[in-house]
Amino acid sequence: MMKTSVILRAALCCLITGWSLAEPAGERHMKRLYVEAFATQAGAEELQEDVRGEVRKLSSVLLVADKSSADVILGGGGEIWVKGYRSLNPRAGRLLSNGTPVYGGYLSVELRDKTGVTLWSDLVTPGAASGDISKDLSKQIAKHLSEALARAELPARPENLPRATTILTGAGATFPYPVYSKWFANYRRENPNVEIAYDPIGSEAGVRQLISGKVDFAASDSPEVLDALAPNEAGNYLLFPSVVGAVVPIVNLPGIANDVKFTPEALAGIFLGKITEWNDPVLAQSNRGVHLPDLDIVVVHRAEGSGTSYAWTDYLSRISPEWKAEVGTSLAPRWKTGRAASGNDGVAKLVKELGGSIGYVEFIYALQNHLNFGEVRNQNGQFVSASLETIASAVSRAEISSDFKTSLANAPGASAYPIASFTWLVVPARIADDGKRTTITAFLRWMLGPGQRQAAALGYLALPKDVITKEQDAVARIH
Repeated sequence: MMKTSVILRAALCCLITGWSLAEPAGERHMKRLYVEAFATQAGAEELQEDVRGEVRKLSSVLLVADKSSADVILGGGGEIWVKGYRSLNPRAGRLLSNGTPVYGGYLSVELRDKTGVTLWSDLVTPGAASGDISKDLSKQIAKHLSEALARAELPARPENLPRATTILTGAGATFPYPVYSKWFANYRRENPNVEIAYDPIGSEAGVRQLISGKVDFAASDSPEVLDALAPNEAGNYLLFPSVVGAVVPIVNLPGIANDVKFTPEALAGIFLGKITEWNDPVLAQSNRGVHLPDLDIVVVHRAEGSGTSYAWTDYLSRISPEWKAEVGTSLAPRWKTGRAASGNDGVAKLVKELGGSIGYVEFIYALQNHLNFGEVRNQNGQFVSASLETIASAVSRAEISSDFKTSLANAPGASAYPIASFTWLVVPARIADDGKRTTITAFLRWMLGPGQRQAAALGYLALPKDVITKEQDAVARIH
């Protein structure tokens, strides 16, 4: 059994060449696939063998034992840990010293060609309980890979890449920073003459820097950020959704193995400062069988103007008339209670330090910081945990406006996670510098093509195809 952490290390190249995943099996030779050891501190060989065993069952690839003879390579990393043990007694909700292990964590998976180009990526997470976590994760990987081989399409190679040395600067949201960091590094490997520097200082600060001309582009998780900060200049900028993510309520409850279930009323009450104890009847009612402690709730929120705060308060405003009237939707709301921390990473770290605390962060930050994140009751009355599948369900019914200012909060659907959101790049509609204009438009086309294949491994959902098509048309509006 794999018992300890696995650490994501590899940064992969991004120029898609060669093999089309969408090519019908009957019209091509089987591709030779090598499974490399996942980046783990322990249990790597066991996981590698279990993944090989599951991949060997697939009819769409031929497993090979030597990387040099492979057409494609499957590998990755992440972190898996034991949160506690679940007793056979269903009434036991506290950590035990034995029983069925309850795992937390994630495993990032990428399929690459021989040049290191990402053809497909995925994020798998442990189930509620497992007798053999290595085999369980291996089955998930093989299943998702099989589905991807059947449906995936190869992005087109970017055209007209800039040749002159160009440096772009950007600033803004921390919500998408993990995937942006990866994209910018990989794009430079593909095109060494372009350097993209990005400062994750929060949506509000980043957009203010863009408006003042200090950076070339900004990033925000709020589609209304320009109207809020510079309504007279909003028409001078274009919004481009980059990926879809989720905001999750993270909790630090020592001794609780179960994920806490939150109703919309409970989340609004906690952040309004009206529910102050973890054993409050509102929380106890939706967590029957879990021994919630007699412990004060410590709320943690963002200190700076934040798109993550916008997404969080957008959701609360849609499910709570009281929240909408007293606080509303905002980049920098007037919080009723709580302690402040900077960035998604800062909120995650403070919650990790404070027993009895609750905060909100983008999905991947919860995973990377080993934090429990709650299930949230959606519009259909189902308690749903964030995952790529439940985020996709939230997006599936969205009607995308021509300006891309679409909220995914409180989306309908039995399996829809209710606090999902697009995140946007903010780009000037007019760029006088020819080199920078060419570079930005080339990167946007790459982002909408090969870049999308790298999002899932970091817990972000790739954009729906209809959104990509509309954005590709919108890139031409930059002049």
